[in-house]
Amino acid sequence: MTRCAYVALIGRPNVGKSTLLNRLIGQKISITAPKPQTTRHNIVGITTHDDVQLLYLDTPGIHHRTPRALNRYLNRTATGALGNVDLAVQLIEARHWTQEDVAVAALLQPLAVEQRILVVNKVDQVADKRQLLPFIASLSQHGPFAEIVPLSARSGANLEALQRALEVRAPEGPFLYPEDQVTTVSQRFLAAELIREKLTRILRQELPYSLTVEVERFEQEGGLLRIGAVIWVERSGQKAIVIGEQGKLLREIGRQARLDMEKIFEQRVYLETWVKVREDWVDDERALRSFGYHD
Repeated sequence: MTRCAYVALIGRPNVGKSTLLNRLIGQKISITAPKPQTTRHNIVGITTHDDVQLLYLDTPGIHHRTPRALNRYLNRTATGALGNVDLAVQLIEARHWTQEDVAVAALLQPLAVEQRILVVNKVDQVADKRQLLPFIASLSQHGPFAEIVPLSARSGANLEALQRALEVRAPEGPFLYPEDQVTTVSQRFLAAELIREKLTRILRQELPYSLTVEVERFEQEGGLLRIGAVIWVERSGQKAIVIGEQGKLLREIGRQARLDMEKIFEQRVYLETWVKVREDWVDDERALRSFGYHD
């Protein structure tokens, strides 16, 4: 008898959800950056081991401040994922339990205790592991959780413990995807996300929150994949920043994104990028829908 489970990875921003998903899947399907709001969609990664298939949903980080339409969309996307999952994994940082963590834990209350797993991530950043023991012991008061698993998503340390905890709790049911499929994300979507990742990493200011990427061309020509993408910003001044002096910054963003695409897509890529302005798109529900931000 096979078993299959939808598993939500949920938590406040920057606790390592996307890094954990990529580690679990064994390849990059969710972009990462040291900034909140890097993940903007529920991204599904799939693992199939023997008779168990797990469907992981990487969700946007949940945060209190929701001043703009995009912020509200991100929270709706993350919390909405909990409505149809079999298991939920809340991620926190080692030695940190914040008010945002409290708010996330409250969202899990409608789930049965057996459906809740707490992951203490980034244990590799704690030099003296003995410091973790009293912290982990204190977490039971914030639960209850079926299991508490300390691990490092970055290094993969103790990842097997989380996999076992999830597999034994997966309900009986048929596989929903072929055994060799690792994600429901399309290459077109991933191309846009890889460009946005480079924008987020290279632009070390608040600007990444005003950016989104739309792939307008995605065509295979023999052994070459031709991709054309528009980087949308809110202001003309932001456009100048993204392009950089004599176009140097935009070329570097495109170069880094293209190298990642060639590695992931396993073929040569020709990438063209443009920067365009759509005033206040971050706070425009219609614009959000046109850019693919659907509830």
